[in-house]
Amino acid sequence: MKMTNQALVLGLLAAALVSGCSTEVSYGDAKATETVTVDYGSTDLQSMSGKMVQSLIDNPVMTEISSAGRPVLFVDSIRNKTSEHIDTEALTDTMRTQLLRSGKVRFVDMSKVAAVKEQLEYQQAAGMVDPASMVRMGKQTGAQYMLYGNLASIVKDNGKVKDVFYQLTMNLMDLKSGELVWADQQEIRKQSKKKTLGW
Repeated sequence: MKMTNQALVLGLLAAALVSGCSTEVSYGDAKATETVTVDYGSTDLQSMSGKMVQSLIDNPVMTEISSAGRPVLFVDSIRNKTSEHIDTEALTDTMRTQLLRSGKVRFVDMSKVAAVKEQLEYQQAAGMVDPASMVRMGKQTGAQYMLYGNLASIVKDNGKVKDVFYQLTMNLMDLKSGELVWADQQEIRKQSKKKTLGW
C-alpha cells in the first residue's frame, strides 16, 4: 500500500511538472524592436532595408535617371558574407517592395526567367492559345540598372561580452556603361553581456 501511495504521489508530481512546462504563444508588433539575441533579426532587416531605400530615393542620381521616366531595375542576390545563415532574399524582397511603393522605379524579376520562358513557349505551341491573347517572344522590357550588394559582419566574443557589427553595402550599376551610379552602406552594432548575478 505504501508503494502505491508513493507511485501515486510521483505520478501527480510528474503530471504537475509536465503541465508547468507548457508553451505560450502570442502575437507581437512586427515593427517592434527585437532583442532576443545579438544575431541578425527582423529589426535589422527592417532598419537596414528602410534606410538603404531612403538613401537611394533621396539621392540626386535618382532624380537624374528618372527624368525620362521610371527606370527599370533588377535586383541581384545580396551575398551573405557573415558567419550566420541569413536569408538575404528577404532583404532584397523588402527593398524591392519599398522601392516599387515609392513609384520611382520599375523592376523585372530575373528569378522567374525560366518560368516565364516555359509559359511563353507553351503559348507559342500551335493551337494551344488564342492568337489574340498570345504574348509574343522578345517583347519583355529590359532592365537598365542592376541593384546588388553584400551583407558582412564582424563578431567579437570574450566570453563575457559578445559584440556583433553588421554592414550592408548596396550598389546601383548602369548596365549600358557599367558605371556605378550610386552606392551606400548601412551599419548596425549589437552587444550582449552575460550577467554574473541573478537570473
